[in-house]
Amino acid sequence: MQGRDDKAAALLERVIGLSNDVGLLSEEYDVRNRNLTGNIPQALTHLGLINTALFLSGPVIQRAGG
Repeated sequence: MQGRDDKAAALLERVIGLSNDVGLLSEEYDVRNRNLTGNIPQALTHLGLINTALFLSGPVIQRAGG
C-alpha cells in the first residue's frame, strides 16, 4: 500500500520459501535456528500470505453491491 510493490513481492517470495515440505507455515519462525515453530498449520499466517498475493496481483476481485 506504500507503493513498494517490488520489495513486497520479494518479501512474499522469501516467506513462501520458508514453508515446510507441503507448503504450510507455522505461527512463528525461529530466526536463530532457521526453522518453523509453534502450531502448524496456522490459518492466520496463511490468510496474510494469500491477502498479500492478491493485493500484489492487482484488482482481480470485484466486490458485489457497489
